[in-house]
Parts: sequence; C-alpha cells; structure tokens
Amino acid sequence: MISKNNWDEVVEEQVNPSMKRKIIYGEKIMIAKMKFKDGFVVPLHSHENEQITEVQKGTIRFWFGANEEQQLDINPGESVVIPPHLPHKALMIGDVEETDTWAPPRQDWIDGTDDYLKK
Repeated sequence: MISKNNWDEVVEEQVNPSMKRKIIYGEKIMIAKMKFKDGFVVPLHSHENEQITEVQKGTIRFWFGANEEQQLDINPGESVVIPPHLPHKALMIGDVEETDTWAPPRQDWIDGTDDYLKK
C-alpha cells in the first residue's frame, strides 16, 4: 500500500516534558523526527530493531554496551548505525533535533509500551 505523508501534518506526541516525536511507519520500517531538551537522558536499553540516528541540531552522546564501555558523540550532519540488541544510552547536549530510522518498526512505540521514555 502506498502512503503519502507530510511531516507538517503528522501529529506531534509529547512523550515527556523533554521529548517530542513524530512517527511514520510501514510494514518493515519506521522513521521518527524527534526534539529533545538539553540534558535529557535516554536510559540504557536495547531492542530487536536495527537503528540509524542522524543529528540535525545539537549533539547526542551515546554509550554502547551493557557496561557503557564505548562512548561516541554524534554531531549535526553525522549519523550512527546501531545493530539490533546492542545496549545503548544517550545524553542530549544542547537542544537536539534528530531523525531515527528502525527496521522493523518499533512495536513498543506503536502500542505505547515504551515506558522507559515516559518517566
């Protein structure tokens, strides 16, 4: 099925006081445009989905691994590919605007069970 979308018409969800997102997804892929306030931390988590994160504004500092042993900063114009099941955590440095793409779609985001973000 073909679906035409306009980001200006996609409903923006206020996930928590420091995070907003817009989501478009199909059967096998999901894309989200997100805005974060400075200092917001995405807690350590993992998922079955391969993830690509591209930063448009601000910096995202990632930690990877169960013990957060690898650190990587992603700046505007840069992206990172995160393999499935790899534990990762993120800190927003400055107000951040970024786009995430997942395959397959994040079912927890679709059905609203992504409680780790809603605290």
